[in-house]
Amino acid sequence: MTSAPVAQPRIRSRRPARGLRKFVLGVAGLLGFLLTWELLPALGIVDARFLPPATTVLAQLATEFQDLEFWRNVGRTMTTWFLGLLIATLGAVAIGTVIGLVPYLRRLTHTTVEFLRPIPSVALIPLAILMFGFQMPAALLIVVYASFWQVFVQVLYGVADVDTVARDTAKSFGLTRASRFRNLVLPTALPYIMTGVRLGAAVALILTVTAELLIAVPGIGRVIVFARGAGDVPTVYVYVVVAGLLGLIVNLIFRLIERRVLSWHQSVRGEDVA
Repeated sequence: MTSAPVAQPRIRSRRPARGLRKFVLGVAGLLGFLLTWELLPALGIVDARFLPPATTVLAQLATEFQDLEFWRNVGRTMTTWFLGLLIATLGAVAIGTVIGLVPYLRRLTHTTVEFLRPIPSVALIPLAILMFGFQMPAALLIVVYASFWQVFVQVLYGVADVDTVARDTAKSFGLTRASRFRNLVLPTALPYIMTGVRLGAAVALILTVTAELLIAVPGIGRVIVFARGAGDVPTVYVYVVVAGLLGLIVNLIFRLIERRVLSWHQSVRGEDVA
């Protein structure tokens, strides 16, 4: 006598519906924002000289897409962003891992870290200009300093989260330091590292544009300054929109990378089931 097959819950089938609903709500929100933007100057609530209609800005944005200099400025901004984030990530992972694995170093550096971490990165701009002048290395100093702490703190938390019983068991089985790091420390710390890198990427982009605004380093920030000085308000808004789009793209890319790298982790698997 065979028993009737038990029906399995179709959990995966919910994902397309949830994704579609999220997409529709996102598009509706964006359209609502653009409509509000369009109506504010049209109804005279805000002077169009200071807030051009959304259609004007978007039309100029489409024109800018056809200009090679526009893409050069975007490329300059993203180059500074990438180099700053790369340097900060490599440094934060290396230093954070060493300090996190040695309790004495963690206690020794705790006060120094808590003192340096809250310092606003923009406060270092005069020092950066004195050291490097009005060049890209000055912007890199600001970007690296800001994004370093985002990754560094997460690395410390990740290394500290290693289960004590698992660590003692690995030692009792005679695993080498390299093996313990590869099979125990790294899998535990990796979710923290990925979160830190994603947060650091957003902060690095913000500080890249800020440095371009204040140090006049080539990029979209400097274009905003020049457009403002020339009274070209639509161009100012065009590049502000571009900065926002870059931030959105960066966040989406790093979320995708995070999901790919951590596909084995319970946090990502929980999102897939939900």
